[in-house]
Amino acid sequence: MDRRAFLGAAATVGLGLTGRSAFAGPHGAGPASGPRIPESLGVQLYTLRDRMADDVAGTLAAVAEVGYGEVEFAGLFGHSPAEVAAMLSDVGLTSPSTHVGLPRLTEGMDALLDEAEALGHRWIVVPSVPSDFRSADGFRRLADVFNQVGARVQARGMGVAFHNHDAEFADLGNGETGLGLLLERGDPDLVSFQLDLFWAVHAGEDPLAWFTAWPGRFVSVHAKDRTAAGDMVAVGDGVMDFAALLAAGERAGVRHVFVEHDRPDDSLASVTRSFRTLAALGSGGGHP
Repeated sequence: MDRRAFLGAAATVGLGLTGRSAFAGPHGAGPASGPRIPESLGVQLYTLRDRMADDVAGTLAAVAEVGYGEVEFAGLFGHSPAEVAAMLSDVGLTSPSTHVGLPRLTEGMDALLDEAEALGHRWIVVPSVPSDFRSADGFRRLADVFNQVGARVQARGMGVAFHNHDAEFADLGNGETGLGLLLERGDPDLVSFQLDLFWAVHAGEDPLAWFTAWPGRFVSVHAKDRTAAGDMVAVGDGVMDFAALLAAGERAGVRHVFVEHDRPDDSLASVTRSFRTLAALGSGGGHP
């Protein structure tokens, strides 16, 4: 779908979703069939990398204390998968997802999947586009790579997903975008996506339109807020309508919500602020 056709389809989408609960649990309103966003919120641990570098176990305990039930990894900071799995178990967290660079996924897959299996991951997420793929033809080649590795990952009971920044929304000519090409060329049975809501909005896009145009393709989202001036802030400190965004995501099949902030002044305070804002929309969190 080129950009003109996408925008034409998106123009017919109704956006009156704010009144719905963003975190409908097993008894809440949601899709007619298929999984729903869990009541347990998650956090991308890249946000807390300053703390993770010094004390992984202590950071996981602090995250659980805030109320999170899930975490998404971006490295194990020198610990073995077995050690980290024990840390997760000790504080009652699960980790359905991890971020890994494309070279590790393509060149060290067996070891990566052994690690992912030990940690209970369901999704292997590639967080950025290598420089040699940043063109229309490059995105097509990248989609082919995802199709190939997706089949192998699926054989181990997991899935591959791609996480966007703002550059994937740039017009590459003929109305094509990087994210659009990946969605079009990626096999929907093998390649999924994680929509970073901040970066989509920062690029001038409407995430609700992407959810509507591509139902079932986005399995998770990154939740971080944006001020009117374009600054990244904790959820609740900006102007983004997360009730509407997450309700639309739920309808489109999103299963996991991971709070993130790329450069917080105080990482634990940031994820605490975001948790409280999102929990107030309807999620009970991961812990009482």
